[in-house]
Amino acid sequence: MTHAEPGGQNGLVAEKLWPPAPQTVGRARRFLVRQLSLWDLKQLTDTAELIVSELVTNAITHTYPPYGHLIATRLERLDSGIRIEVHDAGTALPERRRAGEDEESGRGLCLVDSLTGGQWGVSCRSGPGKAVWALCTEPGAGA
Repeated sequence: MTHAEPGGQNGLVAEKLWPPAPQTVGRARRFLVRQLSLWDLKQLTDTAELIVSELVTNAITHTYPPYGHLIATRLERLDSGIRIEVHDAGTALPERRRAGEDEESGRGLCLVDSLTGGQWGVSCRSGPGKAVWALCTEPGAGA
């Protein structure tokens, strides 16, 4: 399911539901890239792709949603960029941590924190779970 408001896919918000599966990460990136193009924000593509990849990967890896629960991405056009949200049914809150030199994972939220200048967080949502969000803006712009 894809939903955008107001004004269809070229509106201010675009949402899409995804199965909690590994292939969702690439599909979410492609959805984001198409939306950035529609909103004339192609200059944010590289950074925004990294952010959505990390947030969707975390949702798939760490939330263990009950059968039938989907992951949602919500993209909101801002004056200076985009707000990226990933919704999941998990109750565990994400934690930024330092990964050891030999660890293969654990750096995602440090990367998101660096790419967004600390402009990310976790919000409640209607229904079970949470929304993890991050702002991707033009360098030097406020959200």
